[in-house]
Amino acid sequence: MSENSVHTNILNHLKKVISLSESEEQEFSSILEEIKISKKSLLIEPGDLVNSEYYVVSGCLKAYYLDETGDKHIIQFALEDWWISDFEAFFNKVPAKLYVETIEDSVLLAINREALETLYTRIPQFERFFRIKTTNAFVSLRTRILSSLQKSGKERYLEFCESYPKIEQRVPNYHIANYLGLKPESLSRIRKEVL
Repeated sequence: MSENSVHTNILNHLKKVISLSESEEQEFSSILEEIKISKKSLLIEPGDLVNSEYYVVSGCLKAYYLDETGDKHIIQFALEDWWISDFEAFFNKVPAKLYVETIEDSVLLAINREALETLYTRIPQFERFFRIKTTNAFVSLRTRILSSLQKSGKERYLEFCESYPKIEQRVPNYHIANYLGLKPESLSRIRKEVL
């Protein structure tokens, strides 16, 4: 994948929200770092200092937390055109609490915090873009929390399929069950009902 085509994806992603001149697009592209990372690799682990957030050009990743007993709790999947990081660590400059791991071989574009802060000052539209993205992520997280409290496993699964179309061909069922707070056998039963 050429650098140009890798950047085309993220520039099209930006254009859904903001308009940029060609020179602004070039300035933005110049701060991006392309990362190729193989399947089942850790991008972030607890204790890391997180100085970047990541846009997914291709591939699939998961962010998860391990509790005191060693149980895994998946809190996010990220496919093409999604963003992933340990956002608490990134925004608050504290050590990571999450693991971010690739499910597939992935190509990412990393944006460093300091470069992003400079960009906000130089090209204010980026502040608007990332404010809208952060607001959408907050609303999505709140919706997910309320869904887990109020909705049945079947309703949560149907919402998941709407948010992540075609993910089932790319992510093992036990990961999806974990994300939804279900036992794998419960998810199998639900899938049989809805298919």
